[in-house]
Amino acid sequence: MAGGRLPGLLLFLLHAAARLAAEQEVENLSGLSPNPEKDIFVVRENRTTCLMAEFAAKFIVPYDVWASNYVDMITEQADIPLSRGAEVTGKCGSNESELEISWMEQAYTLKLFFLKEGHNTSRGQEAFWRLSRVQFTYDTRERTYFKEPVNPGKHTASSHRLSALVTPAGKSYECQAQQTISLTSSNRQKSVQLLLSEVRVQPFDITSDFVFSEEHKCTVDQREQLEETLPLILGLILGLVIVITLCVYHIHHKLTANQVQIPRDRSQYKHMG
Repeated sequence: MAGGRLPGLLLFLLHAAARLAAEQEVENLSGLSPNPEKDIFVVRENRTTCLMAEFAAKFIVPYDVWASNYVDMITEQADIPLSRGAEVTGKCGSNESELEISWMEQAYTLKLFFLKEGHNTSRGQEAFWRLSRVQFTYDTRERTYFKEPVNPGKHTASSHRLSALVTPAGKSYECQAQQTISLTSSNRQKSVQLLLSEVRVQPFDITSDFVFSEEHKCTVDQREQLEETLPLILGLILGLVIVITLCVYHIHHKLTANQVQIPRDRSQYKHMG
């Protein structure tokens, strides 16, 4: 009897796994970006986009090599870009979402964890989402970026108490400026730097398929935009002041020209009238 149930159970599990795989789609759309250093990733569940991310990323990873005397160690630095054609997986939830990106045959894996939560503000309770954790796994046995490291192998660098990309719920985060996130590595506690630029991310509340919601710009972009528009605004104000001054002068000149000129010499009064 148990032997008869086993094939049926196995068939059910295979069907459930196939259905789950069909319900979730993950796409790497980096080829659509005109910037070769920029990547675009989409996670879809039940034929609906639930997470979108596009950014340029590079990791600065310190590692040890032997000095020429083979006694001392010196620190070198590997600059590792996020390659196009990376493998992508993801998870979407109402309050927690994840994006996992692997490249170069899983020598490098980046995991981004997003969290949505409520905050008390002057306007009452409001919902925000943020990047709550970053984890980067790298293999120093990979020879493209690591040259003869000491004790080569896999290491993991993680963030500590991270609260980045904070954005009101229902909006996407946008930041063209470069941002740096520091990670602590399991390799002798070295500090790994994640450099992000040209970022547009939305891990929750996407209402249109493959379309970001209204953007929430980072502080740096807002300041740069103000610095760009301020001279224009001041120029317009100055031009308006000049136009108003010329108009007032013209009107005043026209009014005074039409007035009867009263001679200051009283002897000329007899010639008037």
